[in-house]
Amino acid sequence: MSKFRYIFIGFMLTFLSSWVGLVLMPVWGLGNFEQTPDPATGEMIPPKLSSLEKEGRDVYIANGCVYCHSQQVHPARVRTDIARGWGVRRTVARDYMNQEVAQMGTMRTGPDLSNIGVRNPSETWHYLHLYNPQITSKGSNMPPFTFLFETKKKDPENPAKDALNLPEGFGPGADYEVTPSHEMRALVAYLQSLKLSAYEIPEAPAARIESLAE
Repeated sequence: MSKFRYIFIGFMLTFLSSWVGLVLMPVWGLGNFEQTPDPATGEMIPPKLSSLEKEGRDVYIANGCVYCHSQQVHPARVRTDIARGWGVRRTVARDYMNQEVAQMGTMRTGPDLSNIGVRNPSETWHYLHLYNPQITSKGSNMPPFTFLFETKKKDPENPAKDALNLPEGFGPGADYEVTPSHEMRALVAYLQSLKLSAYEIPEAPAARIESLAE
């Protein structure tokens, strides 16, 4: 009986110490962080997601983007993330304080996306890349997301203003036009919002390191 008591006490101490270290301390730490204004814009940082960007985050999750892309830049001494141009500084806890559900990821089949809104701010680039990655990134192993676009017969008298200008060989044909669905618009808005390294954070100054070609 005494052995069981010691085992139980050991189990509870292990559980309690893990809970304090993994749950209580991070929550306490984030609770003590304060948003600060961006010197350039006066807006509070880190910013909160808009309603459309939150929808895009849900599309990001639903389509498994988190399984191939991370959203966490490692310190320069650990990995080459900063040298690759994925950010100018490492990401820290404060970066995720307004994200509700942080998409940090576990694998990097594709590049880190924590700063994709800075690296590729163009809405058009994202649409083309998501329609068919081979258009913008030849040789990419990322699958196309054509099902998040709408294809319809072209009306010569009333063409869609937001139709994609697809390169020859990638579109459904000259008689059709491809436009982004609402889900795709939301997803691109979310991707454009990912600019973690664009904001100055006291505990993570920008690294000084020479960029490497990806």
